[in-house]
Amino acid sequence: MSASLFPQHIIARKRDGHVLSQAEIAAFVRGATDGSWVDYQLSAMLMAIFVRGMSTAETVVLTDAMMKSGVVADLSSVRAPKVDKHSTGGVGDKVSIHLSPMIAACGVAVPMISGRGLGHTGGTLDKLESIPGFRVGLSMEEYRAQVAKIGCALIGQTKELAPADKKLYALRDVTATVESLPLICASIMCKKLAEGIDALVLDVKFGAGAFMKDKAKARELAQVMVDIGNAMGKPTRALLTAMDQPLGRAVGNALEVAESIACLRGEGPRDLMDVTYALGEQMLLLAGTVKTAAEARLRLEKSISSSAALAKFREIVTAQGGDGRVVDDPSRLPQARLRIEVKSATGGYVQAVGAMEIALAALKLGAGRMKAEDTVDTTVGFNALVKIGERVPPGGVIAVVHASSDAALVAARESVVQAVRFCTEPVSAPRLVDEVIG
Repeated sequence: MSASLFPQHIIARKRDGHVLSQAEIAAFVRGATDGSWVDYQLSAMLMAIFVRGMSTAETVVLTDAMMKSGVVADLSSVRAPKVDKHSTGGVGDKVSIHLSPMIAACGVAVPMISGRGLGHTGGTLDKLESIPGFRVGLSMEEYRAQVAKIGCALIGQTKELAPADKKLYALRDVTATVESLPLICASIMCKKLAEGIDALVLDVKFGAGAFMKDKAKARELAQVMVDIGNAMGKPTRALLTAMDQPLGRAVGNALEVAESIACLRGEGPRDLMDVTYALGEQMLLLAGTVKTAAEARLRLEKSISSSAALAKFREIVTAQGGDGRVVDDPSRLPQARLRIEVKSATGGYVQAVGAMEIALAALKLGAGRMKAEDTVDTTVGFNALVKIGERVPPGGVIAVVHASSDAALVAARESVVQAVRFCTEPVSAPRLVDEVIG
């Protein structure tokens, strides 16, 4: 090995603020993959990147190297255009569950590899696994075959996919380098671009319940990811969407699946469907199957009114080993042992529904995990949540708590009462879709 590619040399160059070469970045990623860089060297490099940053060109090279550290899915046999959607995570964000079959019902393939919930944000995989029998651990061969056959697969990251990211993410978590913009972007994009997609739409959230609280920082994150995708030959767009109140009326795994099924039946909450349609429009536009957002909206609405999207979701659930009967009868989803209506003493116009307060309450109920090894209770959470701008009479229901113990039920009830704030004057519902980038 050339002395210029020794770990200590590359670390020192980034520590001193230099732009790294493609060979230097490749050596770092290779070291994370094959173990030739030990953990303390990888950790030092992560901190150097955190402190000094990376140019967009460096971040593109890093993403490409991480993507190629494992298998890149070959979906060339799938003739339909292949487009995925990724969200940076929020509270009650179950969009992927119903948007995927809507898009597939419109003739565009959706090869989607999702993650699990950690901290206050829920994970698509945990939600899907609340469906009895649903299997997210498909092999790459099964994944390819299912996308080719029915136009959609909803799976978790396999061992073959971007192994460098798994190693580096674990170290970022314990070295206080999670918030690094280039590392965030490379981690997200290397996995999405390894799926075998033709194009990508990103939902980058900002606000109290989002990973990025500040809109300007969320916009920066979105722009870098869009630049990466475009530079790697995958047309990419991002939507900035607000996350100051939970999305939809349900928070909790099985409860969110039930709400997604309601969306596919044309009964979804307005805010949730606004975000769903906005993302779906961009997916169909990037796929090249429509020329205008209006045309895309009509096709998406027809996928619901014709029940084609509902039928496609049933097909996906059945193909992945799940009980397809839940699509027609959501009561077959697992149910919490206890539930209680939370009522407002005073009523009024809903001024705020604290996304973080609701998320933390759901976490305490057992709906999420603080550590990767924690067990999730798929039955617990909230539904029937009120929305900003609604008028609630005195004694009106503001949420229903689903819990597994009496103590958790009482604590969650108090959390909801504190999270929902009222005023005496009418309040406008907030605009959720703020900006399209790319």
